[in-house]
Amino acid sequence: MIEVITSGPLMTVQDLGRPEARRYGVSPGGALDSFALTVANQLVGNPPNSAGIEITAGSAALRFHIPITIALAGGDLGARLDQQPIPTWCAVRAWPGATLSLNGRRGAWGGRCYLAVAGGIQVPSLLGSRSTDLAGGFGGLHGRPLHPGDQLPLRRPGTGIIPVTGRHWPSSLRPAYCATPTLRFIPGPHSEHFTPDTLDRLGRATLRVSTTSNRMGYRLDGVHLHYQHMTSILSLGVVPGTIQVPPDGTPIMLMADAQTSGGYPIIGVLLSADMPLAAQLLPGDTLHLAPTSLDTAYDALLEQARMLAHNPEHDEGDLLATLAGG
Repeated sequence: MIEVITSGPLMTVQDLGRPEARRYGVSPGGALDSFALTVANQLVGNPPNSAGIEITAGSAALRFHIPITIALAGGDLGARLDQQPIPTWCAVRAWPGATLSLNGRRGAWGGRCYLAVAGGIQVPSLLGSRSTDLAGGFGGLHGRPLHPGDQLPLRRPGTGIIPVTGRHWPSSLRPAYCATPTLRFIPGPHSEHFTPDTLDRLGRATLRVSTTSNRMGYRLDGVHLHYQHMTSILSLGVVPGTIQVPPDGTPIMLMADAQTSGGYPIIGVLLSADMPLAAQLLPGDTLHLAPTSLDTAYDALLEQARMLAHNPEHDEGDLLATLAGG
């Protein structure tokens, strides 16, 4: 069992979501940074879709009531286990009574960190997923963010699975996380509704994630895009990464908890391989957008699949080497 001591701004149970439920109008949901959660699960010997905990911005603490192997992946939020610093992207052992604390962003980037535990979080599966759907009020633990005093049941690791501490995911096999990332997008189906210089203006702007942003979408301050003529379009299907432009001209980039359809013109759709970079942004962070081609999108997706195919069991390094050299 894991006990929540403090929960920070937003902490939820997430797996890789319920994309097959989109046909029913249900948000795909799941971890904003699916790459980080997938890696954390692999480090502790779990299937990639096992449920873990998404921790936003830090100021969180959890206590373990059984001996268990854990891994953190994503942003560096100053993790400590019983006040001893522990690395991200690495499997470590926690003993009964140990407290994991995450104090907040330490470097220039990183808004979210993912905790995987050997066996996974054992909350009920709904529509094929254990992810928390905040808008729908279901999934995860009672369909809500985690609160102090919550207790999360754990699943025992599968037969034959022996989690090994010290497994490390090399930095060369991670997305290009950084401050002010450049997120690539494919120009969308409604480009003709905007003035001819719109894509150029969007590509030159430094954008800032608005304070009104959340897991459904980021409102991007720093540029106002103008319609060539006021238009009305039929609602159509949208996916995470879709960049919509409402009448006020401020772009909105949809994220994991986005609705399944929308009626605003679409200026572009983010490359799925760049979604982990977007996931690590917090309100106030800056970014750039860059139009690109479908060929680039396919190549980026193949490269991400290659990185995720890495087998941490084949790493020769141990935890001491990780602590010493990263």
